[in-house]
Amino acid sequence: MSGCFPSLDLAECGLAEEQRSVTKLILASQSPRRKELLGILGIPFEIIPAEIAEVPRPGESPETFVVRAAREKGDEVASRVSNTVVLSADTIVTIDGRILGKPVDEPDAVRMLMLLSGHQHEVLTAVRIIDQVHANTFSGLEKTKVWFNPMTESQALEYVRREPVLDKAGSYAIQGFAQVYISKIDGNYSNVMGLPLPMVCSLLKQAKIYF
Repeated sequence: MSGCFPSLDLAECGLAEEQRSVTKLILASQSPRRKELLGILGIPFEIIPAEIAEVPRPGESPETFVVRAAREKGDEVASRVSNTVVLSADTIVTIDGRILGKPVDEPDAVRMLMLLSGHQHEVLTAVRIIDQVHANTFSGLEKTKVWFNPMTESQALEYVRREPVLDKAGSYAIQGFAQVYISKIDGNYSNVMGLPLPMVCSLLKQAKIYF
């Protein structure tokens, strides 16, 4: 992995250079990665972070949780604004049915990395768009499989101390040094970063928000 983004045909997404917005777009996230990814599309937007607790409920499946979290983020921000389009997303790492969210501290980050070591896991991102102007919602769920090479606890600790990972689901960032341990992925690269751009383009096109 080079860390570069795969090419994205904005014309195919319906987001050509002559695009114009029909209403204001808000990104309901404080994630620097999502800000960077959405910025690639050249769409003007504002950031209003959602204020919700991202905690799985007892017995909640990874798919159900990530979809609910994205929905609640969007709804919370939408309750504070009007006449806008709110784009919300949530990303989790899951392995063997277990949800790996953001680590609480360094030992927790190492624990997560050791679970991923030598195994394949999935990255799930749920995206939701709320068009307040036309009272419509659009949503999608993206899945990407990621394979980690084996790593020792000392290597995991070294990585955790090399890069800030406490704000990252699964305790790693695919665009950073973690690429040393990732042998391959099956699915969308930007999804692993936190915002699957092809799906975002498709949802925006369905919503006829940008053209």
